[in-house]
Amino acid sequence: MQFGIRLHDAVNVPIEERVKAVREQGFACAHVALSKVISDNSVADSALTPGYAMYLKRVFEKNEVDLAVLGCYLNLANPDPVQLKAIQDKYMAHIRFAAHLGVGVVGTETGAPNVEYKFEEACWSEEALELFIKNLRPVVKYAEQMGVLLAIEPVVRHIVCNPVRARRVLDEINSPNLRIILDPVNLLEIYNYEKQDEIFAEAIELLGKDVAVLHVKDFIIEDGKLKSVGVGQGQAHWDKIIPYMKKEKPFMHATLEDTKPDNAVACLNYIKEIYKNS
Repeated sequence: MQFGIRLHDAVNVPIEERVKAVREQGFACAHVALSKVISDNSVADSALTPGYAMYLKRVFEKNEVDLAVLGCYLNLANPDPVQLKAIQDKYMAHIRFAAHLGVGVVGTETGAPNVEYKFEEACWSEEALELFIKNLRPVVKYAEQMGVLLAIEPVVRHIVCNPVRARRVLDEINSPNLRIILDPVNLLEIYNYEKQDEIFAEAIELLGKDVAVLHVKDFIIEDGKLKSVGVGQGQAHWDKIIPYMKKEKPFMHATLEDTKPDNAVACLNYIKEIYKNS
């Protein structure tokens, strides 16, 4: 596996220096959310030209860092038609950009059926899932046309909240350009974390073959709530995930989340040790 990091978790310097810094820490790839790491110039849809993509591609190649994920984490279940159109347009702009950038996948979570993009029980309804699939279809079609992979990330408090619903989205869209970003910890909440081994096993069984990228973090229970932390600082059973990925997904990108510049290397060494011993 090739372990990487979210670029916005790295030292807060211009992107050219960030990429160099994460390489010096030993990371091989990065998850990039443009608006979180670039402030010196526009990253509006109209700014995502082929020339800009090729410039960034040279920055990453110079530092021998793969661009694993181009994040576009917006709400494809937004019920407002005007806002939804703008959101779909932004996904398509990212997909065009990715085609010139040489990125692994354009990544997205799966939203909520409200304009605020906040959790409500309706997220888990059949209607919300059908709405998400409907709104996802044209984006996936565009990804097919541009030769780019789009990857959805199941999250317990979003519409695609578990491996079963994720499998359904994959099957109904039925596109080779739709993949999975698997973040095992995002499948956990305070009410189910004690069943993490069972949940992780289900994710591998139902989604394993379609996983394109792995997100790596940990969790603790604090004040009665589940809180995400850097890997190795909590109680996630990564030994239940890594052996499958090591065997079935050689050289796959795996990006760390919720690290800080001063603990990123320790987190990286922790997951590398599990990988080595798997």
